[in-house]
Amino acid sequence: MTTALLQIEDLRIAYGSVEAIKGISLCLNEGEIVTVLGANGAGKSTLLRAISGLNIPKSGRINHGAMLLNGMPAHEIMMRGISHSPEGRRVFATLTVEENLNLGAYLHRRQKERIRKSKERIFELFPILVKRRRQLSGTLSGGEQQMLAIGRALMSEPSILLLDEPSLGLSPIFVKLIFDIIEEINAQGVSILLVEQNARKALRVADRGYVIETGTITISGPASELSGNEKVQAAYLGGAALKQTNAPAHR
Repeated sequence: MTTALLQIEDLRIAYGSVEAIKGISLCLNEGEIVTVLGANGAGKSTLLRAISGLNIPKSGRINHGAMLLNGMPAHEIMMRGISHSPEGRRVFATLTVEENLNLGAYLHRRQKERIRKSKERIFELFPILVKRRRQLSGTLSGGEQQMLAIGRALMSEPSILLLDEPSLGLSPIFVKLIFDIIEEINAQGVSILLVEQNARKALRVADRGYVIETGTITISGPASELSGNEKVQAAYLGGAALKQTNAPAHR
């Protein structure tokens, strides 16, 4: 039986009098990549920030297994195995690559051997970061900063990774590389909730997907079905259907 790692029920989030999330329900099962699609301002980043404890829900439930996350501090949510790589990368520009990675392992800061092994894993995923390890993060290219942001999120050894627009602003070469790495991370046992405007790439790696419009889920289903949905094609795929098999590409 499929195990739901993350369950969101009737979630509502408001900024003052403006309701940004209007009763969203979705789930992330163990071993899945689930993508959330939508235009700018649809509520995608707000959703991820609520899961990681940065936005406080107005109502509804966010459950990690049997544990209610509503109101739990962000560092405690991270301790439960949920890590967030935010939109815009947000690396610490005046710190080196290695210092950024060390900050990602802050919860394990007294376990030097554990941190060393985690860092080795990150350097295997992102070999370029080995060469850049003593370089200031602000001097990296956009693609390298995105790799660092994902690597930093993985340093806490999460079971769930929240990825917010990982391909935003990157060259086609880096976009392909980032999505290859997303598949590799998932193959290593990390379940991924992926917010992404590049619907074509996202649906190729995802098991399932949700479409959010103005704070509401309007379409959901297997990635193969979404890629063939006329509304999804018109809004997010340039009107062209994706050619893919019934199974996700990473399976």
